[in-house]
Amino acid sequence: MNGVTAIMRRELQGYFATPLAYVFIVIFLVLAGWFTFNFGNFYNGGQASLAPFFNYHPWLYLFLVPALSMRLWAEEHKTGTIELLMTLPLDVWQSVAGKFIAAWAFTALALALTFPIWITVNYLGEPDNGVIVAAYLGSLMMAGGFLAIGSFVSATTNNQVIAFIVTVVICFVMLMAGFQPLLSPLVGWVPLPIIDAVASLSFLTHFASISKGVIDARDLIYFALLIGTFLYANVLVLHMKKAG
Repeated sequence: MNGVTAIMRRELQGYFATPLAYVFIVIFLVLAGWFTFNFGNFYNGGQASLAPFFNYHPWLYLFLVPALSMRLWAEEHKTGTIELLMTLPLDVWQSVAGKFIAAWAFTALALALTFPIWITVNYLGEPDNGVIVAAYLGSLMMAGGFLAIGSFVSATTNNQVIAFIVTVVICFVMLMAGFQPLLSPLVGWVPLPIIDAVASLSFLTHFASISKGVIDARDLIYFALLIGTFLYANVLVLHMKKAG
C-alpha cells in the first residue's frame, strides 16, 4: 500500500499545483447550484428534500468527470513520463489504484464542498438526513464508476481530447442503458434476458435507488464490480503497452 499512497500523493499534489483543481471545483459547485435552483425549483418545490440537487449529478459527472480523468494516463503517454513511472519499483496495479483513488478523493472533496445546501435544507425544513447521506454515497459511487471508465480510456490513448470524447460517449450509453429509446430497437430480435441485462447496466437505475435512501447491496455491488472491471482492464492495457 506504500506504493499506492505514494502515487496518490503525487497525483493530488499535481492537481493543486495547477489551476485544474480550483477550476474543476468552482465549475462543479456553480453548476450544481445553478441546476438545483433554476431547473430543480428547489425553493418553489415546497419540500425539505435534496432530490432536485442530486437529480442533476449524473449529467454533471457526464462532462466534468471525463474532463478530470482524461489526463490520468494520456498525459503520461504524451509527455513520456509513463516510461519513468513504469521503471519505479511499483506494480502496475499500484499505479492504477493510486491514480484512481487520488481522482476519486478529489471528486469527493468537490462533492463535500456542497455541504451548504445540506445546511440550507435543514434550516428551511426537516428533511430525512438518512436519505441525504445515502444520496451522497450513491453520488460518490457513481462518480467512481465514471472515473474508472475514464481512467481505462485514458490509458488507451495519448490524446486527451480523444480520451474525453470516448469517455463521454461510453458514460452516456451507460446512463441511458435502461431507457426505452435505447432498448426498443432490440425488442423482437434480441432475447428478453439480454435486454434485461442491458437495462440493468444503467447508472441512473442504480443511482436513483440509492438516492431515495434504499441502500440495496445489489446497487453497491454493481458499482463495485463496474469500478473493479474497468480498473482491471486499465491494468491489462498498461501491461500490453509495457510489453510492447
